[in-house]
Amino acid sequence: MTGPGPTNSRGKILGNIRKTLVGNDLIASERLAVAEMRIRARKANTVPGRAGGGLRQHLALFVSEAQRVDATTVGLSHPDDLPDAVMAYLSANALPARIKAAPHALLQNISWPEHPALDITYGPTAGDDVAGLSVAFAAVAETGTLVLHSGSESPTTLNFLPDHHLVVLPLSVLVGTYEEAWTALRTTGNGAMPRTVNWVTGPSRTADIEQTLLMGAHGPRSLHILILDDKKDS
Repeated sequence: MTGPGPTNSRGKILGNIRKTLVGNDLIASERLAVAEMRIRARKANTVPGRAGGGLRQHLALFVSEAQRVDATTVGLSHPDDLPDAVMAYLSANALPARIKAAPHALLQNISWPEHPALDITYGPTAGDDVAGLSVAFAAVAETGTLVLHSGSESPTTLNFLPDHHLVVLPLSVLVGTYEEAWTALRTTGNGAMPRTVNWVTGPSRTADIEQTLLMGAHGPRSLHILILDDKKDS
């Protein structure tokens, strides 16, 4: 007498799984509905009190935290102030007057031609650009963190390959906590999460080798945040 072969064993296992599924009180569609309900009704965990307050409190905290991790910041009162701010940064760091920018609507609507000394091109970088310019999707005050995600207006390569990363942060997207930033990400576009989300806190650094701090090990060695006040009445 021989025992059941591999095929019979496999059928028995699958049969047991089917019985379990059929005997469950919730059919597949009901399971999906329950899962979606749980996602929509998710509760925030403990939120630090330091991230409370209004926009101006968030701004002060963000700047303090960003500078604490060696990012630099500058305030802008109008988008057309951006070319002068970019030129000032490049000049102060003895860099060529050239930058690769994200093809973001905010950047493309600026009067760059009025600054002929600055050579600006748009699109992803192949790694041969010293300076890159992006627009933040959001920023988190509690840790001075920028939130950038992949998309047609925000090439991820700009976040990592240039030595110098300049990021425009509109005040309207500054939030207090990570939870608020995740909520914004979940509701962006058509409701689908971006393929890539980068949380950037200061320039890249490591101290893996002999505990010696090295800047720019895994990304830009300099992070310059241009804070655009588009919420002047807040």
